[in-house]
Amino acid sequence: RLAGVASACIDVSDGLLADLGHVLRASGVGARVDVDRLPASAELLDTLDVEQRRSAQASGGDDYELCFTAQHGSAERVREIAAAADVAVTRVGVVEAGAGVLVVDGDGRKWVAGRAGYQHFGVDGSRHELS
Repeated sequence: RLAGVASACIDVSDGLLADLGHVLRASGVGARVDVDRLPASAELLDTLDVEQRRSAQASGGDDYELCFTAQHGSAERVREIAAAADVAVTRVGVVEAGAGVLVVDGDGRKWVAGRAGYQHFGVDGSRHELS
């Protein structure tokens, strides 16, 4: 249903930062992600402290969730599609010029994850900001 609206899409089963990084490298752009806008269940909020929660959300994997990009100005159409499909969609960041993923907290301060996510073939995944 997002055909013609989404410009790129990837599952984040290896972790949001790692998988979003693949899309950004292929597209020759960067992104800014607000880690505090990432959806969290009540159980996650009750179980982990803030830093543990942020790390789990930004770098954890094995969940089948999708991350997609859409053109500026398409937010209303995305909301309509999500409502029709009864699927929750959360805007967590913006695509920007540059390279890599800059992660910030809800106050706009830079936040650095311990790792970007699962890296196949033994590649070091500790660095998620390439700029």
